[in-house]
Amino acid sequence: MNHTFSGETIRFDIKYKNRKSIGIYLDSYGHVEVHAPKGTPDESILRVVEDKWDVLLENMKERQDRLRGQQEKVYAQGERFLYLGKAYPIKVHHDPSINQDYVKVDEEAIHIFVKELEDERSRQALKRFYYQQCKALVEKSISIHQHHFKSKPNSIKISDSKTTWGTCDAKRKLTFNWKLAMAPREVIDYVVVHEMCHMVHLNHDRSFWRLVGKIVPDYKEKEAWLAASSWKMTV
Repeated sequence: MNHTFSGETIRFDIKYKNRKSIGIYLDSYGHVEVHAPKGTPDESILRVVEDKWDVLLENMKERQDRLRGQQEKVYAQGERFLYLGKAYPIKVHHDPSINQDYVKVDEEAIHIFVKELEDERSRQALKRFYYQQCKALVEKSISIHQHHFKSKPNSIKISDSKTTWGTCDAKRKLTFNWKLAMAPREVIDYVVVHEMCHMVHLNHDRSFWRLVGKIVPDYKEKEAWLAASSWKMTV
């Protein structure tokens, strides 16, 4: 069935089952399937679909974008980048008077100020911003969670790793991926706690996970966010 609402059209399949309520399901490809009790009128099904319309469109688009994989970013007005878990449009500002390109964020957008209008300058300015924010966010999170640990980190470094969100070595040197600045604060906190727990247990044995779970009981949800969102954490 195709249904148009608020200027958008969604195609979905209806399956009638022995159940008491209407449920809406999306598969990994963004296809929509509605499960309804036998004999449910179309009008009732459409009313439930319309109630979930905005969420459905957003989730369908995200699944379709994920299937396409990482797309090369363009630094045109309106291109969206993640910051603290929220997708912001960018606004590029040309200011020949500045000595150093820089970035500011408000409630509506990520503002990139550049001396010259070049995509690479905008990209580098944004990447520097993420590095700086990641360091500040990580340091704050470490200070908040330090009371759980007897030992302190010997050093904190922000890296450009392609494979890890964070590491901790035997000398308690902690390293974190700059892209964490794109994640929600609670996800950053989880990665920080994860690496701090390695100051106590260097491997991933049961004792390690017990300690992680004691401090961040819902850590699996944070891991799931990273697994689902890492493909779009890019500049």
